[in-house]
Amino acid sequence: MSIASLISLYVVSLLAGLSALTVYYELRRRRFGPTGAEDRIFRCRNCGLVYTDDPDVVRSRCSQCGRSNDAIEF
Repeated sequence: MSIASLISLYVVSLLAGLSALTVYYELRRRRFGPTGAEDRIFRCRNCGLVYTDDPDVVRSRCSQCGRSNDAIEF
């Protein structure tokens, strides 16, 4: 084997190992990381308060001023 092919094989094997570690840790982070909240996000049109409520609620009453608001759609 030539020197160039040995160096190429060494670099490719290091990059493959690094890629495998990256994929492993990304999968591990997703599995054990915190999940997003299922709550809906509301913003009051009267006072501007941003708050959350249960996912099954379509309209929610603001705790600060009492106005009923629709959920924010992203």
